[in-house]
Formats: sequence, C-alpha cells, structure tokens
Amino acid sequence: MIRIGQRLKETRLRKGLALSDVSQSTKIKPSFLEAIENGEYNKLPSASYAQGFVRNYASFLGLPEKETLALFRREFDEEKIFRVLPQGLPESSFSIRRFKNSTLLLVLVLFVSLLTFILFQYRDAFINPAVSVKSPSENAVIQTSDVTISGKTDPANQVFVENFPVSLDNEGNFTKVITLFEGKTQITIRVVNRFNRETKVIRHVEIKP
Repeated sequence: MIRIGQRLKETRLRKGLALSDVSQSTKIKPSFLEAIENGEYNKLPSASYAQGFVRNYASFLGLPEKETLALFRREFDEEKIFRVLPQGLPESSFSIRRFKNSTLLLVLVLFVSLLTFILFQYRDAFINPAVSVKSPSENAVIQTSDVTISGKTDPANQVFVENFPVSLDNEGNFTKVITLFEGKTQITIRVVNRFNRETKVIRHVEIKP
C-alpha cells in the first residue's frame, strides 16, 4: 500500500523540487515536510497541524486534495502517535528531569522554611534568655545605701532582683531600687522566659555611704 508521504516525495522529486523550495512556498518548515514524507507524524506539533500540512503540501504539488486526505486518514492514528511523547527524545527526558528537580527544590525550600519558622518560634525553649545589666557594674563602689539596678531583656521575659519581681516597659527595659547595708555584698538578677529557661547575673558591689 502506497503511503501519502511516499507519494508526496515522489511527486516533489519528479518536479525537481527540493524541500527548501516547498518550504519557501508553503511556509512549512523543511523538518516538518521531511517528517511527513517519512510518515513520522509524531514529530509534528499536533494532529490538526499534521492534516493541514499534508493538505497544503499536496495542494502545492497539484495532487487531488480528496484522495490525498483519504490516504492520510487511512495511515494516521492520532491516539497512537500523540498519546505520549516518543521515548528517547532528549527534550522530553530533559523536561522530566527539570520537572523532578524543580519539585525537589520546592519541597526542600518549604522544608527549610518550615524548620526555620519552628526554630524561631520555639528558640526560647532551647536558649537561655539574653539580658544586659547596665548598672551597677561589677565590683562597683557605691556611695549610697540605695542602689539602682537597671538593664534590658526581651519584654516577654520575667525579671527578678533578689527574688523581687520587676516590671518591664514595652522595650524590655527594667529598673529597680533596693536598699543595702554597708559593706561588700552581691546582687542577684534573674531573667526567666516563658519556657522557664533562666539566666542569672550576679553583681558584686561595695556599699560606702
């Protein structure tokens, strides 16, 4: 049984035409024309393109359209040709690999983002609270029995000076005035976060009123 591609090719050669000549007149790529002649319809964009290309090619060569399309439909199996991409094409395997790599990268980014969020939200469960004690300084000599303790921490934390709770402002600053006896002594500042993690700062001072 003669194939439509074979008939088109024989007619073209009989007329002394190259694929480039047909392409220039029909505006169909030479690679598509060659695919039609070889019956490799899977190399064409779609079924509708395949039929249109064959019709235009046949019309250019002067072949009867009705007979040409009848031969084309007899050998053309759209479901078989366009159901899946042919195996082994570099572009198809590359697309699949690229899709898999993109999916893997997206999953990895989401996982890292989720892990970062969890660690940020619950960092206080693993890390002792930070605190900065501005005064008194270590080994300070104070000329009054009333001593001011001040510092800064996270406003969500609790602060205790000598086991007395101290209030914080919106920025985490705290101030507490306590009265001490003359002589050398120590002041204990404790900071506790919501997970009961604790940081303790001890200041040694000497009171000389």
